[in-house]
Amino acid sequence: MINLNWLQTFCTLVEVGHFTRSAERLHMTQSGVSQQVRKLEEQLGCALLVRQGKRFTLTDAGERLYREGRQLVLALGNLEQRVAADPAWEGLVRVMSPGSVGLKLYRRLLALQRRHPALVIDYRFAPNGDVERAMAAGDVDVGLMTARSTLDDVSVRPVAEEPLRLVTPAAVTEPDWATLCELGFIDHPDGAHHAGLLLGANYPEFEHVQQLAKAGFSNQIGLILEPVSLGLGFTVLPAHAVEAFDRPARVRVHPLAHPVSETLYLAAHRRKAMPNRVATVVDEALQHL
Repeated sequence: MINLNWLQTFCTLVEVGHFTRSAERLHMTQSGVSQQVRKLEEQLGCALLVRQGKRFTLTDAGERLYREGRQLVLALGNLEQRVAADPAWEGLVRVMSPGSVGLKLYRRLLALQRRHPALVIDYRFAPNGDVERAMAAGDVDVGLMTARSTLDDVSVRPVAEEPLRLVTPAAVTEPDWATLCELGFIDHPDGAHHAGLLLGANYPEFEHVQQLAKAGFSNQIGLILEPVSLGLGFTVLPAHAVEAFDRPARVRVHPLAHPVSETLYLAAHRRKAMPNRVATVVDEALQHL
């Protein structure tokens, strides 16, 4: 196999046309340039140059080697640049978060992509456990979670607080315990967790969500308030999900004596550096949380 350093020296010599000036360009001695070209000739078993002092002409073999070798040297140079490049505004960025956070951020990140079309946003809505596992496996670049990680490969840092909201049909004005029991609970994947936090802090009667009749279930974050708006039950949701509901007049959000918020964590892989394009997306996301 041709030594690529020798080939690059040879191609530079052909382009410059002079041993001394080639040595200056390559930051080598003139004897070093001559030595590398001779080694290349020995490796190939043919003469590449007809030497005339510090100048030269190419043999047929030298012309063929330069014509094909120059393309290889250029390709390797471009490859080195592409591998080392770390642009801030282009490339794929994979984001994963619980649904409520996604409702808040997804449009913001699409706006960022519109400003920088070479930046491609891949956004997935998923529960905390899926976000954590995807981050540990390297399948996601930006992970947002509402719980601390339990995996050694994943580190988290708190970045925001998101209030939890008690939401009933619009006709309900006093959400006492008896009213909630009569309405029944519209459940969702994080329903028991959210109800435990908010109802547990505000209703002495609350022990666990199974005390409440189950009035429905949805795993689509944008649809959880649909049955509530139809008077079919109540639910507990993070604020971003409530704010995204497109018929707010049909539900009522109740302030409670003891507000409760979830901490939002930014997750990262402990042994991976953050590329510039990922840092760009993280900075944009944090501005809107």
